[in-house]
Amino acid sequence: MEQFMAMLKKNENEHPPPTKLLGLAGQLCQELQSSSPSLEKLVEAMMDCKNKRYFLTNIHVVRACVSVHIHKGQHEAACSLLEYCKAEEKEELVQLWHEIHYRRVMEKHQTDFLTPLQKFRSRKRNPPPTSLCPEGLKNRNYSEDVRQHLHRFAAEVTAHPNKKQRERLAQDTNLQPAQVYNWFANYRRRQKS
Repeated sequence: MEQFMAMLKKNENEHPPPTKLLGLAGQLCQELQSSSPSLEKLVEAMMDCKNKRYFLTNIHVVRACVSVHIHKGQHEAACSLLEYCKAEEKEELVQLWHEIHYRRVMEKHQTDFLTPLQKFRSRKRNPPPTSLCPEGLKNRNYSEDVRQHLHRFAAEVTAHPNKKQRERLAQDTNLQPAQVYNWFANYRRRQKS
C-alpha cells in the first residue's frame, strides 16, 4: 500500500500513468476487504488524482470504488462513477449498477434481504444507462411468431409437453429446451390464475 501511494504521488502528472501502477491498483483493490479503512484510503487517493479515469478502466478498481461509495451511503456517486468508468466488463458493471439500487431499497425498507420481486421492480425502475448497455437492455420477450407457435402447441396438443416435444419445439423456435420448459410452466401458471 505504501509503495502504491509513493508511486501514485511520483507519477501524478503522467498521462497515462505507468502500467505497473495501474496493475498494482487493481491488485490492491482485489486483496483489500471491501469495508476496510485501507481500501477507503486507497480509493480516496485514486479518485483525487488527475488520472483517475485511467484507474477506472480496471474492473477491480471500479468494484472497490463502488463498494466504498455504497458503504458510505453515497449511492449517487457510485452510479455516476459507473456511468463514467471505461472498464470493458459491461455485464459486471450492469450487475454493480443493480447492486447499488438493491442496496438503496434495502436501506429504505431497513432490511438485509430483497425478494426476487423487489429486485425485479428495482431493475425496472432503475435501468442501467446507455453507457453501460449501448445496445439497450435485452428484451426478455419472445417474438410474436415464437409466442404464437408455443400458444398453438399448448392449445392444440398439450400444455404439458414431454422432453421430446420440448426439444422439438426448441428446434422449431430457436430457443433452448430450458426456455421452452419455463415458457410452459409460466403458461400453466397464467392459465390457473
